[in-house]
Amino acid sequence: MTTTDTARTPGVQGVALRAGLYRGAIETRMALTNPLEAIGFVGVPVIMAVVLLFMRGHTVPGTDFSLGAMVLPGLIGMAVAFGGLTAPAERLATEREDGTLLRAKATPHGMTAYMVGKIVYVLLTTAVSMVVLLLPALLVWDDLRLGEPRSWLLLVMVFVLGMVATTPMGLALGALFKSTMQAGLLTLMSMGVIVVSGIFYPITALPGWLQVVGQALPFYWLGLGARSALLPPEMVAVEIGESWRTVEMFAVLGAWAVLGLVLAPILLRRMARRESGSAVAERRQKFLSRGY
Repeated sequence: MTTTDTARTPGVQGVALRAGLYRGAIETRMALTNPLEAIGFVGVPVIMAVVLLFMRGHTVPGTDFSLGAMVLPGLIGMAVAFGGLTAPAERLATEREDGTLLRAKATPHGMTAYMVGKIVYVLLTTAVSMVVLLLPALLVWDDLRLGEPRSWLLLVMVFVLGMVATTPMGLALGALFKSTMQAGLLTLMSMGVIVVSGIFYPITALPGWLQVVGQALPFYWLGLGARSALLPPEMVAVEIGESWRTVEMFAVLGAWAVLGLVLAPILLRRMARRESGSAVAERRQKFLSRGY
């Protein structure tokens, strides 16, 4: 590589990065102003927040701790898991079918800008969902540790690491799916996994073999991390080893992040190589033949 090429490369990468950031901001604005898309990012969290408000008069059995406050960390963990895993996979499958991905591939460094845009889009929309969920906590519950800077710092760290642990895996899975229908199955599978992952409740309530499965997945650790950030210290008594296991949480989420960051570029490059105008036309014809 010549000196000129070396000097030019960072500049090109910088252009792709800026284009990706701009694209992500535009996609986020469009999603939040589109009523159908906004239902998922804002409407569903609003419904959950209202349900939590109705739960404020109920307590966890055997304690005087608010049931709604106990459920909230699990909802936050679920928002991160769904935002990072299913949203990019479904978006990638959709834009592969409609030709958006092919147009990005045809642009110099377009795939880099496309991926950066998707990451920005997922981060911002998931952050919006989290803020909506946290509003009732700020207004109603005194049981949560929202007045402590440590809690906010830990919650932000869980959010950021959770997104890094799930978003690359979501993109990798999206690169494997051949249709939006297949990508939709990921949501159903994720819901099933979340039920047995202990994201809403201490995993000690599950059979031993399910505890092992749950601890191998990022969902459990997202719920545990949110609980450790928001719940008072005495609530740790029902967790495994009566500990929030913060070090283990960061280690497992970090391992999933590394795995996703290794797999995603490989699978995305393979998918991009297979994209062509004829492939997009064939998928469009199959879509129309289904009668939509």
